[in-house]
Amino acid sequence: MDDAKTRTRQQVLEVAAGILEREGAQAVSTRSVAAAAGIRAASLYQLFGDKDGLLAALAIHAFDIYLAGKHNLAHTGDPVEDMRRGWDIHVDFGLRHPAFYLLMYGTDRPGRRPPAAEEAKDLLLKFLDRAAAAGCLRVPSALAARLFLAAVTGITLSLIGAPAEDRDPEISARMRDTLIDSLTTGGSPATDSSLASRALALDAALTAADGATLPLRPPETALLRDWLHQLAR
Repeated sequence: MDDAKTRTRQQVLEVAAGILEREGAQAVSTRSVAAAAGIRAASLYQLFGDKDGLLAALAIHAFDIYLAGKHNLAHTGDPVEDMRRGWDIHVDFGLRHPAFYLLMYGTDRPGRRPPAAEEAKDLLLKFLDRAAAAGCLRVPSALAARLFLAAVTGITLSLIGAPAEDRDPEISARMRDTLIDSLTTGGSPATDSSLASRALALDAALTAADGATLPLRPPETALLRDWLHQLAR
């Protein structure tokens, strides 16, 4: 795509995003967006195909905004505290951008999710791998990521659906702390001596290691990781 088309596409996305946030997804149509952007409907079709293509591009745009904040989040050195901060940032984004959030996580087509959603999931998984390597997790990082996403998106969608005056921040905080307490060891990594957390820390170290540097062959590494997952149960 040449520079002119790229600029036009970005302009149209910003116009569509404004309509989405002010009026909701039902107000986003190829006709309304083209008129607001000052282009012909045919030009919009060339850029996005149809309304579904435009909404898919808007979802990616929303994830780009969300991920920009996540990438800029500095780590405190305390993985458990960073999990709490990550939860709060996620919920805050949803409440500040409800129309974006519904487009990102409230899809009406099961199994369909923008590619940027996988990037967000991978970012969480990488962080949880670091937490596991530090001995802070009770469960494998992949399971922790699925549980974390299910809980935080559920809470955020629930709060978005409630009238503003009924949104009790304590609900999010209680769910956050209950979930994180169930996923983490509770003590500092240096003092926790549970077999499960040590097994998960070694598993995370294997995940991070370059396969060429491991003294084990791939089948042996796979067997070791299976044993470690058994020990972590």
